[in-house]
Amino acid sequence: MSGAVPLRDDFDAVGVRGFATQCDDTRQVRRLLAIAAIYDGMSRSDAARIGGMDRQTLRDWVHRFNEEGPEGLINRPGAGRPRLLNETQMGELARIVEVGPDPASDGVVRWRRIDLVQVIEKRFGIVCSERVISDFLVALGFSRMSVRPQHPKQDVRVIAAFKKTSPPRYRPI
Repeated sequence: MSGAVPLRDDFDAVGVRGFATQCDDTRQVRRLLAIAAIYDGMSRSDAARIGGMDRQTLRDWVHRFNEEGPEGLINRPGAGRPRLLNETQMGELARIVEVGPDPASDGVVRWRRIDLVQVIEKRFGIVCSERVISDFLVALGFSRMSVRPQHPKQDVRVIAAFKKTSPPRYRPI
């Protein structure tokens, strides 16, 4: 059975707690306070309980703290799945959406997501879903717009006659 992993010499409990007060990330603060408890001489299992983790997890965070300091206790974003379109293709998609469809060649008067799926498949050879198109459009800064509903038998003259008008204000000459 291996012994406890020693902590860095260049920090102490007061310094780690001081750093924790300046952090915005609550998870990093929890980890820093658990490490400060270890600096104070608390057992590793009690310090892990303070930090809301088990001993093995605390040990892993101690390794990261020793290697990278307090900045190493921040969660790193995962790599995730790469985007289907590269930056050049995303730029071309933005241009396509901004220009709008050509009714003669595209067969539509406005872009819908299903139409953009077909355009991307035809231009780039990439098959994707309508949901992915939504993500692409959001990443490009576009938002969904819809027109205000209007009754098909609505009469503009009736609406104008119905509007309430105030009498003209009296102004002395």
